[in-house]
Amino acid sequence: MLDLYHHGSSVCAAKVRFALGEKAIEWQGHYLDILKGDQFDPQYMKLNPKAVVPTLVHDGAVFVESTVINEYIDDAFPETPLKPPGAAERAAMRVWTKAVDEDIHPACAEVTFSSCHRNIIRRLPQREYDAFLASTPSQSVTPRWHERKKEIVTLGFDAPGLGEKYRLYDGYLGKMETTLADRPWLAGATFSLADIAMTPYVNRLDMLGMSEMWTRRRPRVTDWFARIRSRPAFKPALLDWCPPDLTGDLLNFGRQSWPSVGRMLADA
Repeated sequence: MLDLYHHGSSVCAAKVRFALGEKAIEWQGHYLDILKGDQFDPQYMKLNPKAVVPTLVHDGAVFVESTVINEYIDDAFPETPLKPPGAAERAAMRVWTKAVDEDIHPACAEVTFSSCHRNIIRRLPQREYDAFLASTPSQSVTPRWHERKKEIVTLGFDAPGLGEKYRLYDGYLGKMETTLADRPWLAGATFSLADIAMTPYVNRLDMLGMSEMWTRRRPRVTDWFARIRSRPAFKPALLDWCPPDLTGDLLNFGRQSWPSVGRMLADA
């Protein structure tokens, strides 16, 4: 049995749920509300010292880091492979999964907190608000996420360097557009872990009401995302687990933030 510790709005957890869904693997979920601080429970932090989701437990073995988890799933359950058959395509796949880990995920954390989650956290009672900001480990999403999260929650769009993250995100949408010029999927002719890795990050922008970042000028990304959304595993993995109130907050706060985001992108 596979046990997955996850949250509805976590892009990394969605990535693992998407892979499990594509491979039709049954799993047992343990839901953590990361906007209330469930991930800081000492028992959970024994499994995942970074206090992030997801964490996968398979027959007693613990796996963290969503990219590693997805490669493990594909190796442990080889039916319906999610890695391309050729060595060159597998290398291309890993260029994308590496980019997600090193660049896109840290940027997504700043985009999500500045445009939405800071508003949710600021609704907490003062004691819970202070405890939430104090509980993030020093080594988490980034080496200085503890302080950076406080900075974004308190300063919002005035946080220094925030525009760089939005422009980096936008730049990767541009790279997707270029890559998809000569192939249907990011790593080649077949749907792969590269597409699974990028899906939650494009979907996060969509849930924030920011799809204009590709619909107006990136037709290949628009087509790619439409094909992604049509896959049977997409909705159960990425949309159905997000609580309705959180889905509403993402869209409402995201739309409110869009004018500020548009100005940041215009400064590129």
